[in-house]
Amino acid sequence: MKTHTHELENEYEAIQQRTRPVKPILGGFLVGSVIGVATALLFAPKSGEETRTQIRDRAVDLRDRTADTVKDTVSQARTKAYEIKDTVTDTVREKADELKQRGKHVVNRKLDDVSEAAESGKKKVNEY
Repeated sequence: MKTHTHELENEYEAIQQRTRPVKPILGGFLVGSVIGVATALLFAPKSGEETRTQIRDRAVDLRDRTADTVKDTVSQARTKAYEIKDTVTDTVREKADELKQRGKHVVNRKLDDVSEAAESGKKKVNEY
């Protein structure tokens, strides 16, 4: 039991030693923040209402510009998508027509081959 208590005390001391440097840093940060806010309020060239109005106006302006930019981007994307669709459609039609012509050519060649074979067969039959 004594060893277990001793281990806990050692662990507690180790934790305290690690947290000691954090406290002054946090305290200094808080004090600096308070001083900064107080200085900003004392030396602000405009009243709080004027500052809030200016912030609100700039936020509305930013919102409007962002909405316009998004609309323009969407419009450009749609235009590009239609262009791509038209190009792909035209290409597919051209390829389909080309394949159709090649298919007709192959069928005609094979029909000619069959006709020649039939003529040759007739000649052989007539020779007997």
